[in-house]
Amino acid sequence: MKVHAITRPIDGPYPSMFLTALMSENGYPSVQIFTKQGSSEISLHRCTMEVVNGPTSGTVPTASAQIRYFIQPQMPSRLVKNAHSGPMRLFRLRGWMAIVEPSQAEVVPVRGRQNPQVSMLAFIDIESRIPLDHPLRTVKHLADVALAELSPVFDAMYVDDGRPSIPPERLLKASLLMSLYSIRSERAFCEQLEYHLLYRWFLGMDLGEPVFDRSTFSKNRERLLQHEVAQQFFDAVVRQADRRGLLSNEHFTVDGTLIEAAASLKSFRPKDEPPSDEPPDDRGNPTVNFHGQQRSNETHQSTTDPEARLAKKGKGKEAHLAYAGHALMEHRNGLLVDFQLTQATGTAERDIVPSLIDQARERGFRPRTLAGDKGYDTRQCVADLRTRHVTPHFAQNTTRRRSAIDRRTTHHAGYGISQRKRKRVEEIFGWMKTVGGFRRTRFIGLALTQLAAYLVATAYNLVRMARLVARPMAA
Repeated sequence: MKVHAITRPIDGPYPSMFLTALMSENGYPSVQIFTKQGSSEISLHRCTMEVVNGPTSGTVPTASAQIRYFIQPQMPSRLVKNAHSGPMRLFRLRGWMAIVEPSQAEVVPVRGRQNPQVSMLAFIDIESRIPLDHPLRTVKHLADVALAELSPVFDAMYVDDGRPSIPPERLLKASLLMSLYSIRSERAFCEQLEYHLLYRWFLGMDLGEPVFDRSTFSKNRERLLQHEVAQQFFDAVVRQADRRGLLSNEHFTVDGTLIEAAASLKSFRPKDEPPSDEPPDDRGNPTVNFHGQQRSNETHQSTTDPEARLAKKGKGKEAHLAYAGHALMEHRNGLLVDFQLTQATGTAERDIVPSLIDQARERGFRPRTLAGDKGYDTRQCVADLRTRHVTPHFAQNTTRRRSAIDRRTTHHAGYGISQRKRKRVEEIFGWMKTVGGFRRTRFIGLALTQLAAYLVATAYNLVRMARLVARPMAA
């Protein structure tokens, strides 16, 4: 190695010392230093100095003795610091400093270099690229088990002859991925499927298989609606959770939320308004002034989505075109057992309660209690539940009225438990609207929005079940 620079000693223990060479011995870098003083082997902090040749006097090097410093770079020290990322290095030895450069034969570069020659042929097993503890493994296993139950339904969806279609299982699992990873549209999903190995593995596609077009979703959506595939997929996942002992068969919570429609307030026009012959000032975003007008669902209707209704969540909240979503949650692990959409009338949440209970019984549940917020505390709703031998555990509404829930219900310990459990339904709405992307529907009409609602609800149940299962499952 060649010496590039050398400095005078700074408060060194042995004056008149100077560096002459840098060499390697026993796997450690060593520095040879001449001095007119010194002898024997002396340890200076992390460095070792020993006599190479020359006279000694006890432990002190004598005049014209040649000594050597040993530096152990694997031991952190303030005495040895790297000043450059390349082969130029700066060494500090008890006030001594020298910049040295190793010879070309001894250089081992630390920086990696890109290889411009890409591989022309590679054998890759996608299964080996997915970590064994990845949570999507359990989701995939649970989804495949549920879809296997629907195989007779899929056979009835297609004719016996013709060109093979995209597997319906793949389309449903693609909808799950869009909810799980907050993908905003089917077009964006198809673009990501082109290069995303995790998505291909989840759908059972190999690396060389071409990606289906986004129009495949639209062309098959009518089949899914006609055979109620989304609801059956949701029910299959719920049955699977029941077989695993994750559901409560007796205690439930009901709650409602608003799902924004894919229509703006500008499309909310009077029902008897004749079509205008004047072209809009801006076809993409025309100017509409409806301030000061009295608008209601009885006199107005959206020209974009006629089934959407003008609604707001509470007093002082803004009104927008929306649908009403109704969730039925069991109390053991907070899983959804039903999620239906209706038009957002003022009493939709209470009107659908008897239907939710009747359909739950048809699927094998035996509801005994039903919790809910004070919006369900009405005489008619309570009477409907008691007729069906279900105890209403609703929060009492005593604002300027008398509650329909009396002491016969509230004095039981189960009433307090239901009031605590019912708050978990807000977690479901929060996940569906943020992660699941269901705050605003992408579809026009109640039927298509209901289909999307079941798929998002299925994705939520699969995520919850994957966390409740003991360990991830291999595919």
